[in-house]
Amino acid sequence: MRLRHIEVFHAIYTTGSITNAAKLLYVSQPSVSKVLAHAELQLGFKLFKRTKGKLIPTSEANMLFSEVDKIYKQIHSIRKMSENIQHSADGIVNIAFSPALGFQLLPKAIASFRKKHPKVKFKLQTLHNDEALQTLVEHKCDLAILYSSPTMPGVNEYELGESEMVVLYPEDYFNDNPNTLSVDELADSELIGIWDSGPLGDLVWNRLLDSDVEVQSTLQVDTYYIAANLVSQGLGCCTIDKFTALGNLSPKVNMASFEPPLSFQLKGLYLDNKPLPKICEDFIDFVKVEVNQMQAGID
Repeated sequence: MRLRHIEVFHAIYTTGSITNAAKLLYVSQPSVSKVLAHAELQLGFKLFKRTKGKLIPTSEANMLFSEVDKIYKQIHSIRKMSENIQHSADGIVNIAFSPALGFQLLPKAIASFRKKHPKVKFKLQTLHNDEALQTLVEHKCDLAILYSSPTMPGVNEYELGESEMVVLYPEDYFNDNPNTLSVDELADSELIGIWDSGPLGDLVWNRLLDSDVEVQSTLQVDTYYIAANLVSQGLGCCTIDKFTALGNLSPKVNMASFEPPLSFQLKGLYLDNKPLPKICEDFIDFVKVEVNQMQAGID
């Protein structure tokens, strides 16, 4: 069977008539009938029988359909991939990133980028580290932008800059509203727990363990956004990345760096066997600029 035979056979089998198949394929009914007849001639057996104006699949057609359906889905997948490649050439930045990066960093980078490339499209997926890496491996995005991601085989990295973990706390929670805090000063505080938040949660937890500091933690969450909102209600303080903290400051909420600083790297990840589109490479430069400006406190 030729590819056109497969398309027509699949359309008739799934829609139940030549009329519906023609509508599905955006061709004329005579064209569908002609291709069906040619397919049956080439195969040497009938695929459908007419019964009271309806086309009923023959037993041979039923046997054939399962294999034809597999090929049809593969054809559809190839077409979809071709469309994605075409759109990439026109300019699509398809990225997955940690939710915390969506507060200020990436929106600012996108806004600056769109001034230079107003027609470029963006597909944005906010996912936790493990989910974003899985999305990258499954070719569902071109680039993953993550905090402190471990090195992985088959995955290349761009160093996008450095940031740090900070303490977000309610106004007057600590004496004199300090700009720096040691983990020892958190010992008697209600610390909203975000220990399951990936590499950054591990970073804070390890600092607490190394310093032999036990903290009170009656509130456990899994996202920095929720933790920041709990802080704004005066329910305690939380350890959080600086980008998220900057996006959640208010007259009622202050921020302090760790002493000594608790730093980490921001990385752009892409697959070794899937070259990064040029438009994504261009966007990375804008992300680097925003990282440096936010770290320096430049608005």
